[in-house]
Amino acid sequence: MRSLLCAIFWMVLMVSSSHGKETIFITDDVFASELFSFRIEPRIFNWTYEGLSEQFQYRTSLEGYPDLPSWVRYMYSSEYHSGFLYGTPPLGNSDTKVPIEIIALNRLTYETKRMVLSLAVRRKKPAKNSVHMKIDNLNWVHMMDPGRIENLKNIFRNDLWPESRSDLHVVFMDSAVKLGARLPLRPQQREGVVVHLGSNADFSSRMLELHEEVKPLYKITTCTYKRTSVQTTFENSGFKLDWCAFRLTATEDDITALPHHPTDGHKHNGRADVHGQHAFKWDAPLKSELPDRNYSDEVAISFAIPGMIFALLICGLTIILCFQHEKLQDDDSEYYFNYVFYICTDFLRMQKTSKSEYSMAAANVQMVQYSPDDAQSTIKLKSIRDAPFDDNHSISPSDSFYREGSPHIGNMYMRPKPPPYKMTGSSKSPGTVQRNGGIEI
Repeated sequence: MRSLLCAIFWMVLMVSSSHGKETIFITDDVFASELFSFRIEPRIFNWTYEGLSEQFQYRTSLEGYPDLPSWVRYMYSSEYHSGFLYGTPPLGNSDTKVPIEIIALNRLTYETKRMVLSLAVRRKKPAKNSVHMKIDNLNWVHMMDPGRIENLKNIFRNDLWPESRSDLHVVFMDSAVKLGARLPLRPQQREGVVVHLGSNADFSSRMLELHEEVKPLYKITTCTYKRTSVQTTFENSGFKLDWCAFRLTATEDDITALPHHPTDGHKHNGRADVHGQHAFKWDAPLKSELPDRNYSDEVAISFAIPGMIFALLICGLTIILCFQHEKLQDDDSEYYFNYVFYICTDFLRMQKTSKSEYSMAAANVQMVQYSPDDAQSTIKLKSIRDAPFDDNHSISPSDSFYREGSPHIGNMYMRPKPPPYKMTGSSKSPGTVQRNGGIEI
């Protein structure tokens, strides 16, 4: 419903403006098979831009018809606040005039004006050879700038295709998105534009070499990562090309201008496009025609460079750790390193001495017990060295104590000597044995 109301509004506006007095007539000469562009801006209608977003609106159509011819396109650019008419007239429209009606609306004052652009199509021989390319870093509106178009032409006139200096022209131009490309993921990125340049001159040897260089990429849809031998030539002028879309084409009557034209060994697999030209499919070359590449140098370099870096690091660390140590003075460290061998030998000698002393002490230990035979007998100290083992009379390490001045051998301690015994009583009566301290036995 909204679109219907808009259509009715524009029809009423066109009818009212056609009967009004504000009508501007402009004539523009264009050539068949060559791109033309016309910029519709407020100054044509004596208007000034006052900062309002989309202040001006334009409606274009063939005079007396609701739409434009099939070969004319109209697009509005909010970046330039202008509308653009562009297209390539076909040969069938040669020596004719095509009136284009433009209705302009000022949304600030709601003033309308009418203009009739008469396109006088001149006859021109179509280009025999053309170059197809896709520029990724620009939009269609940027190629409407005559200066940028001249920069692109100069690349071919001065460097790649000098033979086309006299008649090189733009054959076709349109947004890459309208021709089937995908919109960029980020809105800040450019959509890309497809441009065809044509000329009647034969392709130069430089162009044929570039064609052979990018020919294996034809099977890929897009390849922004690919770089060619002329990459810097285009980038210095502000153009970044998608080399998968780079093509050299020729008209049907001169297909031998291409370096891979049909011969006895290759059949013609072309199809005519909107310009009457053929786009050739790439034929895979034979395996014997493919160049060989030796990777031994790359492998040697890949190992040599890291090896050299590693050797330099080793040398640097050696110098730092060894030679810098000569300047350090540490008396304790020097004393330790000088006597570390003697410390080890002394320790081993002490270990051997301890083992020998332990074995000798174990053999000489004497343990005694008091054992009276009867009341009249004298005191005997009986050695229990050779006595049978008895758990009740066994000596526990806890019953021993460390005697100051005695050698400490492992966990072995020497038992102290018992106190001396004394006889009590008279010489005629039997006596009792008593230790020092008053304890009778």
